[in-house]
Amino acid sequence: MAPSSPRLSPALNVVVSAVQKAGRRLLRDFAEVEQLQVSAKGPGDFVSAADIRAEESLRADLGRARPGFAFLMEESGAHGSADWEWRWVVDPLDGTSNFLHGIPHWAISVGIEKRIDAQRSEIVAGVIYNPAANEMFWAEKGVGAFLNDRRLRVSGRRDMREALFATGIPFAAAPRRAEFSHTLSKLMPQVAGVRRFGAAALDLAWVAAGRYDGYWELNLNKWDMAAGLIMVKEAGGFVTDPEGGDAYAEGNVVAGNQALHGKLRDVVVEGIAAAEAGRTRQQG
Repeated sequence: MAPSSPRLSPALNVVVSAVQKAGRRLLRDFAEVEQLQVSAKGPGDFVSAADIRAEESLRADLGRARPGFAFLMEESGAHGSADWEWRWVVDPLDGTSNFLHGIPHWAISVGIEKRIDAQRSEIVAGVIYNPAANEMFWAEKGVGAFLNDRRLRVSGRRDMREALFATGIPFAAAPRRAEFSHTLSKLMPQVAGVRRFGAAALDLAWVAAGRYDGYWELNLNKWDMAAGLIMVKEAGGFVTDPEGGDAYAEGNVVAGNQALHGKLRDVVVEGIAAAEAGRTRQQG
């Protein structure tokens, strides 16, 4: 059931309506992608078109409802006034590789960003919608985080040995591969498991829901994490960069519950330091 609670602000009601509409189209496209798996050509071009259509649908619906808002979108970039006060931050299809392979773990993510001053802004609300599972995650500053109409809280685990963490694995040409490898090698012996499901927005939503105890990833784009950051915070968790700063500004994310966030941060910092030391040795 999609959220219809009066706790939803007018702006979030606009987002929910827009992502439900885009999600219905993506579900139809997803059914066709599954059939395309057997073709020699493959579904790559088809998925790119589906992604662009979803973004166009979201831009049209959100823009019609809030014409004064600017946009930051994965496919088409920034739109609207350079001195915007409010901005939609949109990923129309997070988990594209999953979608491409017929795996029902992908989402639409929309964050609402408010400018504080010339240098600062904050995410004040967000929606992450997985149409294949009919799960609508949403959060608003000061209101809380919810899955459909159920309030979310981060997990209560305190012991790293019982904890399940999530991450993203850098692609072959992506930066920070050494940092990832060192962090993973340091973390794995300490924890119950590490998962890589391939959709950053859903990883953050699942931290908020207590399914994961924490999540880390480096070099994320703003649209990958905007909605997820407010979701974890409103569910009682912590989100920073590895040094404890602003994850949204830097694109490096460590999220977790109260007890484990700091411990995960320490491991990520160790992994980054080990990677930097390795590069220094190679250069020397």
